[in-house]
Amino acid sequence: MRYAKWTVIVLFWLFVAAFLHYTLPQKDIVRVTDTYEKRVDLGANRYFWASAGAGFDGTQPGRDVFFIQTRKADGDVMVYRNEDTDWGWPPYFKFDTSNLQAEAADLRSTAAEPRWALVKHYGWRIEEFSVFPNAMKIREVDGPDASKGLPIGNIIILTLLVAAAWAIRVRWRRFRHRRIDPVLDGVEDSWDDASASMSGLRGRVSRWFRRG
Repeated sequence: MRYAKWTVIVLFWLFVAAFLHYTLPQKDIVRVTDTYEKRVDLGANRYFWASAGAGFDGTQPGRDVFFIQTRKADGDVMVYRNEDTDWGWPPYFKFDTSNLQAEAADLRSTAAEPRWALVKHYGWRIEEFSVFPNAMKIREVDGPDASKGLPIGNIIILTLLVAAAWAIRVRWRRFRHRRIDPVLDGVEDSWDDASASMSGLRGRVSRWFRRG
């Protein structure tokens, strides 16, 4: 049981870490190589795309999506989708997809004359399932080594989550100490009394049979 308990705990925190890593914004410094629009037919990966309210009415199998092709300083390619989050999840309230696409197109450059941009995004790039991170903001920076700035928003969110988890843990321990532990102690005492009574009954029965 101990191994099963720790397995559940580890899996739970791995899920929490993955959820936060996917949802919280990250920043990349890249060079925009191209921007385009493509028809996307949603399938098993639909959960990694914007909700129906943000881009279509949900009755169609797919929709047109903006994409931003980029290359990092180390040569790796990164492709971002550009979708509104609307009022859905994550709650970034992004409504400026077209403006962002225009800004990205304006930053296109070549390897010979590079222009570097900082892209703020959330999500993962999973090539096997055609999953792309969603770009939220883009702005030009001086070079590939430019500062990305402190992730103030992430720090605040993580601090609040840790504080909430600690408060829940403290209240749960108090509740268990006041409500659950006395009940369990009572059940244990009743079980001990019942066991003692059964032992006494067996002893009396055994003595009665011996006398017989």
